[in-house]
Amino acid sequence: MSETIQPMPKIGDLAPDFTAITTHSAAMQFSEWQEGKWVVLFSHPADFTPVCSTELTEFARRENEFAALNAKLIGLSVDSIHSHLAWIENLKQILGVEIPYPMIADLDMKVSRLYGMLHPGASATATVRAVFLIDPKRVVRALVYYPMNVGRNIDEVLRLLTALQTADRNACATPVNWKPGEKVVVPPPKTVTEVAERLSHKGGDREVKDFYLSLKTL
Repeated sequence: MSETIQPMPKIGDLAPDFTAITTHSAAMQFSEWQEGKWVVLFSHPADFTPVCSTELTEFARRENEFAALNAKLIGLSVDSIHSHLAWIENLKQILGVEIPYPMIADLDMKVSRLYGMLHPGASATATVRAVFLIDPKRVVRALVYYPMNVGRNIDEVLRLLTALQTADRNACATPVNWKPGEKVVVPPPKTVTEVAERLSHKGGDREVKDFYLSLKTL
């Protein structure tokens, strides 16, 4: 019997729910664990590997910054729970960093398949470096994939999370290289009347480049 291929979650999809063994629980139900918060779900190829070690510890060092954005961290690889626990202890010893967030032991690859983390062209038995940003309604809002040999930029993950929350709160978009405190993009007009209003709105908190491109300070 051929194996059913699970479609990869896309932006706007409901994040698949699952039950898994983690370093914090023998049977974690994802939807319950989320507790109405944002989630940064990330996978790594394998325990006891150098690039992954730098990523896990950097996420740990900056957990408070994610918590300040109402976000929880959770990692995943297809290693066993015993491997996870040994690696966490090793990182504490060699780098002096404790891993405060749970790590999913996805030995049967169930969660990896649900989230499209297995890319056969890279490896049939290891997860690529995936990052999923999931909102409090469990909707996938962003997903980024990295190759196995390139570490992630945690600054960018935080920036992306902040930008999504800023856009939600203010019904706006964020321009290239946007950082908190900078101007945001005003949604484009939808009628000729709105176009005229946009072009007549000069100065103040608006920076009107043209009818379709306008920036404002929040």
